Amino acid sequence: MRRRPQRVGEGLSRRHFLRESCNGFGAVAFAALFGQSAIALPRRGGDGGRPMMARAPHHPPRAKRMVFLYMDGGPSQVDTFDPKPRLAAENGQPFRMKIEPTQFNDIGKTLQSPWEFRRYGESGIPVSDLFPKIGACADKLCVVRSMTSQFSEHTNANYFLHTGLGLVGRPSVGAWITYGLGSESDELPGFVVIDGGLIPPGGLECFGSGFLPASFQGSVFKPREQPIANASPIEGDPLRQRKKLDLLSTLDREVASRVGPCDALESAIANYELAFRMQGAVPELTDLSGESEATKKLYGMDSDYRPLRTYATQCLLARRLLERGVRFLELTCPRVDGADRWDQHQNLRKSHADNARAVDQPIAALLRDLEARGMLDDTLVVWSGEFGRTPFAQGSNGRDHSPFGFSIWLAGGGVRGGHVHGATDEYGYHAVEGRLDMHDLHATMLHLLGFDHTRLTVRHSGRDMRLTDVHGRVVHELLA
Repeated sequence: MRRRPQRVGEGLSRRHFLRESCNGFGAVAFAALFGQSAIALPRRGGDGGRPMMARAPHHPPRAKRMVFLYMDGGPSQVDTFDPKPRLAAENGQPFRMKIEPTQFNDIGKTLQSPWEFRRYGESGIPVSDLFPKIGACADKLCVVRSMTSQFSEHTNANYFLHTGLGLVGRPSVGAWITYGLGSESDELPGFVVIDGGLIPPGGLECFGSGFLPASFQGSVFKPREQPIANASPIEGDPLRQRKKLDLLSTLDREVASRVGPCDALESAIANYELAFRMQGAVPELTDLSGESEATKKLYGMDSDYRPLRTYATQCLLARRLLERGVRFLELTCPRVDGADRWDQHQNLRKSHADNARAVDQPIAALLRDLEARGMLDDTLVVWSGEFGRTPFAQGSNGRDHSPFGFSIWLAGGGVRGGHVHGATDEYGYHAVEGRLDMHDLHATMLHLLGFDHTRLTVRHSGRDMRLTDVHGRVVHELLA
């Protein structure tokens, strides 16, 4: 009687494992490095061995791609996009509202914003002097002043923002979007994270694929000379590479005939194949010498402030990635000397100003550049931290974490420009009008990209799982 092939994890003996590993997993890894197709990644069917193949969404999308400008640490809403005159009127006085439990409980007096607010554009949206260049783009912005989170601690709030659950292990937004839409590029990942120097609390799991196939996790690029670790070609001689490739392809087919479905194996193969193709695409992508001096100046690459130059490179690289078909981009913050991200428990004035100086010009340049190239209309841009800050001081010159009402903004991709949604109370503490949570934001993002968030599901652990779990609504008030 002929025995059926033994499946991975199905009563493997040590002898069987070693036999398979000898010419199996090692060969697969090498074959994948040289770009050979091996096993098709199981998905919704019809991939033809291409897990990132572009796919049709549920309904006509307003946006084809998305950029997430993640402001690590939680910018203060009352110092950026939500002016509160009452804070100035009561500056230095005891805070007059009930104070919710805070992260560190070093509670000081009511603290006014150190920055003035000015009205910009035809819409007259008030924006703080921290962001004069973003303010000049006010008519492109849909500012949400009533965002909330369920968590006041960075790691859990980051998981909630990125994955819809405050615990580790769920797929990130970028993974869901690339799972649904695939990529328009055969040479680049569908989901890219451009790391400016600060990975969020919660680590790389913020960009993970969770229970989705591993091919959909984020690929981390750096805006430096070697943007991707270990992506250099192994062989310089094409003939030698061809011979190795032919041999390893034969070994791959043998392994594939013995090993049943295994996401870790199949995704590794797909990812290494992509890495091989990236070896040819990434040098051209990251070579900015072809960009005009005017474009580089627009982004701020000539600045004498190093964090601004770093973020300018990130934003310009983001535009180039979008042009080449990447679906979802996240930009992390650059490292600013003396500032702990946007997490200003003290030295609010200096550290918020330094962080804003790093990102204001490049973000405004990205919006203008996308618009000039006809890409902003179908590119969704989202600016957000994981929560906001308290309207009263922590100590004397900082602000503590506050998830009860904070500001984010969206632009392009079908959103309503020059619009303010929702409101916080007179102190900027709690959302009191148009309150939104992360599930609402995620549902709206998916809607703009062409998905019914209730139908983009994967069967896992006995039930259909989705980014918004059993929550969320599309916020039509934000849509153009």
